[in-house]
Amino acid sequence: MRVVVQRVVKAAVSVHGNIHGEIGFGLLVLAGFEDVDQTSDLDWMTQKLVRLRVFPDEQGIMNRSVLDAGGEILAVSQFTLYASTKKGNRPSWGRAARGDISQPLFERFVDGLSTALGRRVPTGVFGADMQISLVNDGPVTITLDSRNPE
Repeated sequence: MRVVVQRVVKAAVSVHGNIHGEIGFGLLVLAGFEDVDQTSDLDWMTQKLVRLRVFPDEQGIMNRSVLDAGGEILAVSQFTLYASTKKGNRPSWGRAARGDISQPLFERFVDGLSTALGRRVPTGVFGADMQISLVNDGPVTITLDSRNPE
């Protein structure tokens, strides 16, 4: 499982011009899945995200998590995180899990985030052409990979 996480002032995801999910300050999480991802990957990523200390404390030091800061999470499934450009300039997504595998993984991931955060986590529409608007705060943008924890 791979994610790109951005600390945001606000973020929204729209489908066909209609807002489907939006948050105030918190984390925008773009999530991609592989066929080999398991519950342990989802659990690791969930715990990492809700405890990731990227929000400033009283001294302005990134020392608080989204839980500590009372922030929200917007989650969007994004298979293109597994793009490979090793052969030429047109990306291939052979490592990305097919929809019948990645959709249930994404739904379980969102359920886990909602439980860990203690509130509903809004999402995009799985498999749809989506537009995401955001105001990145910092900017703070981090990539995480459950198969390569750094």
